[in-house]
Amino acid sequence: MDQIAPAAKATPTLPDAQTVTSVTHYTDRLFAFRCTRPLSLRFRSGEFVMIGLLGDNGKPLLRAYSIASPSWDEELEFYSIKVPDGPLTSRLQHIQPGDQIILRPKPVGTLVLDALLPGKRLWMLATGTGIAPFASLLRDPETWEKYEQVIVMHTCREQAELAYGSALIEALPDDPLIGELVGDKLLYYPATTREDGQYTGRVTDNLSSGKVFEDLAIAPLDPAIDRAMVCGSLAFNLDIKKVLEDAGLTEGANSAPAQYVVEKAFVD
Repeated sequence: MDQIAPAAKATPTLPDAQTVTSVTHYTDRLFAFRCTRPLSLRFRSGEFVMIGLLGDNGKPLLRAYSIASPSWDEELEFYSIKVPDGPLTSRLQHIQPGDQIILRPKPVGTLVLDALLPGKRLWMLATGTGIAPFASLLRDPETWEKYEQVIVMHTCREQAELAYGSALIEALPDDPLIGELVGDKLLYYPATTREDGQYTGRVTDNLSSGKVFEDLAIAPLDPAIDRAMVCGSLAFNLDIKKVLEDAGLTEGANSAPAQYVVEKAFVD
């Protein structure tokens, strides 16, 4: 993991610009960065905003990114994949502390606690950089106040790609704000598909086969108590929806809370 030291805060000069304060590279495909937060920005943990850079033609190159930091954080954190020929990420991956990014401060999204009916267990189901909105929700006291148990299933190809999520999970019990709330409520299920690890296999397979329930010694999905949030590739989202609906859960939204929600705005 290659971490670039934080920089002193600079004053943004471009419209909607914010200053990068730190950058951490986890693999040759994954990195995270933090930037200043507009004083006027208010968001619910789990929402996303449009961020980007100026293109060669002077026009903004923007993409939807989940805010990985919780709503109370003084800075904003983002977790990104690197796409060599991607219009935005091919350039974004080279940012340094002190650089500026464009941030459109209009947060939206379906992965918010308000879009779910009250329940006892909350499942966070993610692949790749889909862990980002859950990085926000896991650090929000409201998550732990609303649920008796939180189960995080995160699947990547290789162990190294789990590093961002693993570091976050490991730090939660010692977090001065929510550590006591977390207690023994958290269950973490990191899995890989291309190399051996603590757990292997796709999220959908481990749910459908019942392996995750056996591994964690917990009861199967029950629509009376279980709520779920889903964030990953389009194929993953569609597969998970079927698994959840086969278990009796129904999809919700901000306007009509139900038993599970899926982020449809982007894929990793």
